[in-house]
Amino acid sequence: MMMTMRILKLDVGGRPIAWITREDGALLYCREQVAWEAGIEETVLRGGYSRRTGLRSMLRVNSIVATISVDKGADDWAGTPALTNPRLFRRDDYMCLYCGEELPPRLLTRDHVVPLSAGGRDEWENVVAACRPCNHRKDNYTLEAIGMRLLAVPYAPNRAEGLILENRRILTDQMEFLRTRVGSGSRLRVP
Repeated sequence: MMMTMRILKLDVGGRPIAWITREDGALLYCREQVAWEAGIEETVLRGGYSRRTGLRSMLRVNSIVATISVDKGADDWAGTPALTNPRLFRRDDYMCLYCGEELPPRLLTRDHVVPLSAGGRDEWENVVAACRPCNHRKDNYTLEAIGMRLLAVPYAPNRAEGLILENRRILTDQMEFLRTRVGSGSRLRVP
């Protein structure tokens, strides 16, 4: 089964907005909403046959398209993607940030560095991937109280990192584009 290519949609200023389907990308072309293209990959969508000419219609959709509109969230470029366990585990490279063991996602949990009961919040800067034994050991304690240490400081990914965390099948040209927008403090491993 062939995987459907996702299109990286940008605003006219080149800021990544979202992943869209190739059909949604085709709509942007048909509505003349594409300002420019940046990818080298493309997909071809084929339509029906013309009764007059007998030729089949087709539309080439680039892997990275900028729309003529400005992203309404452009002022919120530092805005972070929604916190989900899959994104968290990928940010932490599927590793328990207490003991360093690499595990499959089903064996990882979300741990709050400062427990919710102690005023901690459920936000990127306060959560880490943890194996079940480390999470149970830490329980509702602070790191100082239990004598545990973090292997890395939790951080909030920017929008480009969020798009990388969200899509497991990123084309090379898309990854190169997003890589230039990942913050210098990121621990995210990008090929």
